[in-house]
Amino acid sequence: MTAVFTSRFNPGSAEATQRRAALQARLDALRALEERAAAASARSLPQFEKRGQLLPRQRVALLLDTGAPWLPLCTLAGYLQDVKDPGKSVPGGGMVAGIGFVSGVRCMVVASDSGIEAGAIQPMGLEKILRVQEIALQNRLPFIHLVESAGANLMRYRVEGFVHGGTLFRNLALLSAAGIPVITVQHGSGTAGGAYMPGLSDVVIMVQGRSRAFLAGPPLLKAATGEIATEEELGGAEMHTAVSGLGEYLAQDDREAIGLARDVVAQLGWNMPRRPSAPGPTLPADDLLSLMSSDLRQPVDMREVMARLVDGSELLEFKARYGMATVCAQGHIQGHAVGFISNNGPIDVAGANKATHFIQWMCQLGHPIIYLQNTTGYMVGKDSEQGGMIKHGSKMIQAVTNATVPQITIQCGASFGAGNYGMCGRGYAPRFLFSWPGAKTAVMGGEQAARTMQIVTEAALARKGITPDPAESQAQFGKIVAMFEAQADAFYTSGLLLDDGVIDPRDTRAVLAFCLDTCAEAQARTLRPLSFGVARM
Repeated sequence: MTAVFTSRFNPGSAEATQRRAALQARLDALRALEERAAAASARSLPQFEKRGQLLPRQRVALLLDTGAPWLPLCTLAGYLQDVKDPGKSVPGGGMVAGIGFVSGVRCMVVASDSGIEAGAIQPMGLEKILRVQEIALQNRLPFIHLVESAGANLMRYRVEGFVHGGTLFRNLALLSAAGIPVITVQHGSGTAGGAYMPGLSDVVIMVQGRSRAFLAGPPLLKAATGEIATEEELGGAEMHTAVSGLGEYLAQDDREAIGLARDVVAQLGWNMPRRPSAPGPTLPADDLLSLMSSDLRQPVDMREVMARLVDGSELLEFKARYGMATVCAQGHIQGHAVGFISNNGPIDVAGANKATHFIQWMCQLGHPIIYLQNTTGYMVGKDSEQGGMIKHGSKMIQAVTNATVPQITIQCGASFGAGNYGMCGRGYAPRFLFSWPGAKTAVMGGEQAARTMQIVTEAALARKGITPDPAESQAQFGKIVAMFEAQADAFYTSGLLLDDGVIDPRDTRAVLAFCLDTCAEAQARTLRPLSFGVARM
């Protein structure tokens, strides 16, 4: 039966205190990186004020309902991808993105961070907007884009960026055709391909004297055709709202434009009733800072994590005595019935079969599945292989792939090897995936990889009759460990958009509740799809 979980964790122990301090240091580093992006943008405030404009984050704040929840997404996008120096890299991908409420409607909001490089599109910024468009489509969220971008940085031109950039516009057409509103506020320029952002929107709001949208600006026009024209003649706000018909609304400034966007959303009639509150866990969320060791080889009872996420700390464990290294349980988060799958060790044959059965059971019930990743992967060894680990692990992967309910993944600890796949990693398209600061993702642990290469190298040398040099062997070992550890780090993987953001473990319940609400609203929302997106008149 469902029972309140009895915790055996001692948050006052010396070990727990050490773990808490280590994770708090990681959280401080995360917040400093996020603040670095905001500070870099804010340095442009004098120029924005001189032009009578608001900074991008001010625009977002004005758009969102005061006091309503806001879930920022992919805040570390591009970290260490712009420059390799951790002290100088500016994360965020040159844009602000997240899910929030506008006039009572849950929306996907994206804003060009024009305070940084005039909003020029960065490679990981493109990946970021493609990801949030995917989330908007999956979860039937109105897509609001606050645009002010210098376009692609031609000094860092890459042909693959140009080609893949077309997906951004394809996604806008898919959103509109699905019946999901696409609303653009054109705060500044949209040139060449960027002009298709308003062109593929259902509603466009322009700002007098600031908005620009043209396929070729004056310099390119003159170079290509010899024709001379002003920016206003080619693509100004007054021209587009009165002559071309590209814009529906003309605002006098940023504030009025944001107000018009809120009015447009208010007229959608998409407000959804809020879910009534539910009892919180009986165990404190603060314990989540000290449950996981920075040494991910240390065992953790992941039921302790589940009990600090669910309503009333009540869990119904599934097959508790079978495949015990894999934990499956049912509970509720803010009233949402959910199933949990997690790991107290490698996934063995029994654990894979148990998880497969549980996934099918949750699909039959229609309950979302939450994966709490903490695994070194599937069990290896003679007994495991002879027991059919490959085929049973494959059954689990098939179940994850074809599950008919929303799946949400939290990478709490280790996410190694095929365990990343079987536990619904990024490659398996969970609706949402977030990481804790201490999580690590890799094909295997750094020391495992180094030891494997050491064995292979020494065997190859032995076949040639060469004795390995201990110093060289140790140097190679250290180099491989360092390479794997650097790439496994949660901040690094988040910079590559291998998750939707790094979160404070104490916020996990709130994040999950927000995501579950989003999924439930998507299921309840009736769309009126078209055979094509809204064609501009």
